[in-house]
Amino acid sequence: MSVMTHLVRCELLGKLVKLPVQPRRVAVMVSGLTEACWDMGLADRVAAVSTYCPRYVDIGARPIAGSYLQIDETMLREMDVDLIIMTGGVQLGLARRLAVEGFPVYVLPVPDSFPGILDNIRKLGALFDAMPQAHKLVSRMEKKAVRLRELVSTKRPRVYTELWLGRHPRTIGGLTFIHDLIEIAGGENVGAGIAGGYLKLDLAGVVEAKPDVVLVFWEEDDTPIDVPALLKERGWFGKWDFQVIEAGIQRGRNLIHDGPSILETASWLNGML
Repeated sequence: MSVMTHLVRCELLGKLVKLPVQPRRVAVMVSGLTEACWDMGLADRVAAVSTYCPRYVDIGARPIAGSYLQIDETMLREMDVDLIIMTGGVQLGLARRLAVEGFPVYVLPVPDSFPGILDNIRKLGALFDAMPQAHKLVSRMEKKAVRLRELVSTKRPRVYTELWLGRHPRTIGGLTFIHDLIEIAGGENVGAGIAGGYLKLDLAGVVEAKPDVVLVFWEEDDTPIDVPALLKERGWFGKWDFQVIEAGIQRGRNLIHDGPSILETASWLNGML
């Protein structure tokens, strides 16, 4: 039986990609998009996932086809996948190489805002030929974000955020969905006015800003980090009063996860601020 295909423009690949109109054997290599597939009722069309996806959904017996930087090409060829969904950022180079090798790759951008996450869900729905499901999920998320914003007090704590402690630490500016996450949760991002997403640390600037909250994310499955000891080494304790909130990789507490459960994270964070 012939499969209907069409040409879809992929901006990040810079070309038209030939894809099935209704893909049935999809490898989703981005945990946030895998979670969106589950929430849209499309799990039966997902054939393989990334190593990070089981943190957020029950993948059942589906094989893990790789991570952000490595993919089992032999597995995907044997499975005869008809669509591989990847993301820009660190995964873009790998995605471009797979496309050159003939794999049916489509790349969605790393969202730089909460609306960007919603836009990716709509695009995901288009790739699956499942626009009604995508619109329903987007509507649910928009309504939940409104309800969370209604819980916010008029006095917002000022929040400094630091990601990936220890190895390649970054803070955030105003051009990332994490900024929106903090705002929805009721905080004020101290880096909101900086035109950038993931920035090198300015520790002296943090001392000058004296935030009410120091919000940190690190990978618990990596080298353990004693956050209070790290902040004490910097000499921050005693210079001003602040609350420390630690986030990690689990669903509902992961600052860098851009799936629908970002609103679970916002709800958790709202209760902590």
